[in-house]
Amino acid sequence: MTPQMGPAGDDAWMALAIRMAERGLGTTAPNPAVGAVIVDERTGTLISRGWTQPGGRPHAEVEAIARAGGRTRGATIFVTLEPCAHFGKTPPCVEAVLEAGLARVVCGIEDPDPRVGGRGLTRLRDAGLDVRRGVRRAEANWVTLGHILRVTERRPLIQLKLAVGPDGMIAPGGSGQPVWVTGEHARKQGHLLRARADAILVGSGTVRDDNPSLTCRLPGLADRSPIRIVLSRRLQGYGNTTLVSARPSDGPPVWWFCGPHATDQAQRQLRSTGGEVFPVREVGGGLWLPAVLERIVEKGITRLLIEGGPAVWAAFDRAGLVDEVILFHARGPDGAPVDHDHAGCALRRYVPHAALPNVTRTDVGSDDMFSFRRRVLAR
Repeated sequence: MTPQMGPAGDDAWMALAIRMAERGLGTTAPNPAVGAVIVDERTGTLISRGWTQPGGRPHAEVEAIARAGGRTRGATIFVTLEPCAHFGKTPPCVEAVLEAGLARVVCGIEDPDPRVGGRGLTRLRDAGLDVRRGVRRAEANWVTLGHILRVTERRPLIQLKLAVGPDGMIAPGGSGQPVWVTGEHARKQGHLLRARADAILVGSGTVRDDNPSLTCRLPGLADRSPIRIVLSRRLQGYGNTTLVSARPSDGPPVWWFCGPHATDQAQRQLRSTGGEVFPVREVGGGLWLPAVLERIVEKGITRLLIEGGPAVWAAFDRAGLVDEVILFHARGPDGAPVDHDHAGCALRRYVPHAALPNVTRTDVGSDDMFSFRRRVLAR
């Protein structure tokens, strides 16, 4: 069904642009994942779709214009984030929009980057284009939140992934292998979360207890595996774990964050395996998380997935650094879906301090997946 024109049509076309933006999640850092669609509003026809390409370029608008094949004059572009107005490694997207002869621009949110900050929309209005902003702003804000937080708070979007059994408890570790409490569909969904992250983070206990590889093992998405980050105050006790013994070519980089008391020998040993080591200061018996986040943002990370374990969850929770918790909850013997109250109890057991009022539930095979998100102020 072709979306109607007017405000309702704008909403529908922007929803498609947001889905296009989601295609780029985990592949565009340090640039934001943006989606764009070009429409002939005279006929209600979709002309082209575009999204930010791997590595952050071409940008979504340029990609959509190129795919349109010269059919852009007089058309409308729907874009999730304000087109850039500054020269970087590529020319400004507003110039591409103007050269394409587009007549109308519908934007989800303004870009908080001070190099843009409304200048793109102003440039388009001054050139005589019809500009509308704020369409599906909350959804556009969420899909762009890693970029927004990197610019405004010098940290990435932070997602925690938890998996609990029917009793709402995580599985005990210590066997050197992961212990599964949820089914295959939930595990595949967890790997999709990895594919949409720029980096994945665990604590030293998870490395010792589960010996994870922290890669995406979905067919066709191995190249979407995120950078792997370990928090370890002293860099001890890893032996021949996968993250230490694997060759650098066996997966994405491994970054180790340690405290000031990690020995030079321990740091050299990990660097000799291809890992990068970043000493940061300790506060209250743990690594100073703002320093960790500042460093990884400096290196271009915008979306961080935290997989474990409980001590790491608690540290980020106490610091007020949780934007979303994705909770996989196994069902009981009767197979009945888990209700929000039981899922909320499991959440509060491990992440008691975060205010995450936006809750959704999704069936994933024999389990349930809950998303607990913080309320985001739309820009």
